[in-house]
Amino acid sequence: MSDQSEVKATFSFVSLGCPKNLVDSERMLGLLAQDGYVLVPDGQKTDMVIVNTCGFIDAARLESLGVIREMLDRKRAGELKGVIVAGCLAERQREMLLDEVPEVDQVVGVFGREEITRAAERIMGGLHEQRAIFRPAPVQAQDDRARLRITPRHLAYLKVSEGCDRLCTFCAIPYMRGKHVTKPIEAVVAEARELAADGVRELNLVAQDMTYYGVDLYGRPRLAELLRELDDVDGIDWVRVLYNYPNYFTDELYETLASSRKVIPYLDMPLQHINDRMLKMMNRRHTRAETETIIARLRRDIPDLVLRTTFIVGFPGETEAEFEELLAYVREAKFERLGVFPYSFEPDTPAAKLPDQLSDEVKAERRDRVMAVQQEIAFAFNRSLVGKSLDVLIDSPAPDGQHLYVGRTYTDAPDVDGLTFVRGHDLEPGDLVACEIMDADGYDLIARAAGGPPRRRRARPKARKKPSSPFTILG
Repeated sequence: MSDQSEVKATFSFVSLGCPKNLVDSERMLGLLAQDGYVLVPDGQKTDMVIVNTCGFIDAARLESLGVIREMLDRKRAGELKGVIVAGCLAERQREMLLDEVPEVDQVVGVFGREEITRAAERIMGGLHEQRAIFRPAPVQAQDDRARLRITPRHLAYLKVSEGCDRLCTFCAIPYMRGKHVTKPIEAVVAEARELAADGVRELNLVAQDMTYYGVDLYGRPRLAELLRELDDVDGIDWVRVLYNYPNYFTDELYETLASSRKVIPYLDMPLQHINDRMLKMMNRRHTRAETETIIARLRRDIPDLVLRTTFIVGFPGETEAEFEELLAYVREAKFERLGVFPYSFEPDTPAAKLPDQLSDEVKAERRDRVMAVQQEIAFAFNRSLVGKSLDVLIDSPAPDGQHLYVGRTYTDAPDVDGLTFVRGHDLEPGDLVACEIMDADGYDLIARAAGGPPRRRRARPKARKKPSSPFTILG
């Protein structure tokens, strides 16, 4: 680690998009901190701002552009010297982005993240000739250690692979993130141990295609083996497995999910549709029957399983009958957690060339109808938890209540699902507390600490960081 006694410059950072993008943000933050740049809270006077953007769908791009323009306003007002735009929007639009927002000082693609300090040096040195850093997708998974985490200390995201080989017709991720590249098992486990040593209790595994893990590197799926290795990492209490496509579910994986001590019974499986014609048009490579077989076995083998999924409505050519089939399936399957999105027209994807594009009004109406059905299912599931005893992982004190804390049971993933409000005394973020569920309030739960000392996370080792930074550098 470099000597940080001399401050090169100050910067603030805005991270947008999914947890996979957040890992990239944390890696860039770590590189900058190691090189002598000091992070200051957003909104304060600083030398530069870095915006790690999302470019997945139109709404995300508009949000990213809005933040970029806000930072450029600050630059014009003299509050900072430069603006760096990184991440998926930068990768997807490349030099076109500089035409749209020409006052941006540096553009850094997804795979240029390791050179973020070079972009910062160009700004501080007043160099304006080269304004873009793009690198080809790596043939080996990037090392995500030595990152400066911006999640609460007791939870972290761990990226087990990069890219995607699926080529769904509505999705631009393979064009931004490249082909699927598996991070070796030993590298994932080493990172997990490092995170556990820093106080992480909940490990959220992320990838573009989780069940495909290992196929490119080892010649066969090895997610089950990875999970067994993570089951032995001291200090981790919960392993949550996200983004499990309904492919590559093997007997070994079913058995591992059912028998693991630390892999919690919560599984995220983005289905996108259930009608076979729609699935074929989306190039999802599975059928309704195959999906139903997988879900039936998961429900059979894993007690108290919580399933989360996402659907797309209004895909080009989706008929009313096909939508009604999806709606009926939502009623029947009773997913405990579900999100639904109107199809987003993406010009550089195959679906954009399909006929029969539906209106925004039809897409919004179909989304609302699915969510109305799902709301009843989610609320009923939460009511079914009342009276049960469940562990709650405390995330923070409640902002407006004495002896009231905000946490989550295993049934809720961070940021996307509901919360559990816990009445208790002397609790801390990261405590795992046995609670009685007293009531349900829509998507949230109300609980009371059941008594007895909480299971407290291990003492934090001395952080290798500058005193002005509130975060820990791992690596």
